[in-house]
Amino acid sequence: MTDLGHEHYCDEIVEQTDRLRAVLIDADLSATVPTCPEWTLGHLARHVGGAHRWAEATVRTKATEPVPEDQVPDGLGPGDAEAAALDAWLAEGAEKLAGTLRATGPDTTVWTWTDERRSAFWARRMTHETVVHRADAAIAAGIVFEVAPEVAADTIDEWLDIVTWAQSTGTDKEAAELRGAGRSIHLHATDVRDAEWLIEFGEDGFTWRHGHEKATVALRGPLTDVLQVFYRRLSADSDRVEVLGDAELLDFWLARATFG
Repeated sequence: MTDLGHEHYCDEIVEQTDRLRAVLIDADLSATVPTCPEWTLGHLARHVGGAHRWAEATVRTKATEPVPEDQVPDGLGPGDAEAAALDAWLAEGAEKLAGTLRATGPDTTVWTWTDERRSAFWARRMTHETVVHRADAAIAAGIVFEVAPEVAADTIDEWLDIVTWAQSTGTDKEAAELRGAGRSIHLHATDVRDAEWLIEFGEDGFTWRHGHEKATVALRGPLTDVLQVFYRRLSADSDRVEVLGDAELLDFWLARATFG
């Protein structure tokens, strides 16, 4: 896996939350989020803030099993009618999580839902959880989603790591179907040098690596748009990206690349 560094992830948790707050502060919190249609923007805000507080409690207590949600201090957050309080709650939760992660460092042993039982897992996971839901908020608010290239690239790396783990452990039946020798997917960011990925299918599963090689299907476009397609936040038939080759293989991946 790549690693932006523990302190960088801690900084990004706060930075990405601040940028999410900037979208939400003047938005209609009752508006539906198109990419998460069961949510309003208020639900999205409370999901992100609640996740931050849950991860913080997990790391702070050095939990050895999942922390019950009812044991997370102030985990639910204010309602939509309290926009200013919700904004402050989001900011406080991100700062608290980043502070706890900085204090513990990357190598504290703690429960996670993967086989990486280190606090570093939560720093990276909460960074990208916030990035992707910030994209959801931007889409709902009708504004352009932007993210620093190194963060966007690592968001894709982490997603590939997660789906690899889901397949290897058999925890997700759909991820287990990502196999079949002789097929491959190439992701190519056209605006960031060396931001390319190759996913290769085998009989026992798939592997991935950075690289530029001919593949069964290629997804090309600006890095933030490739990221959004890969996370199913932007349709693969959008005119903002280009799909070359077997588009059905890309659809096959996108339908099955999950982790529960």
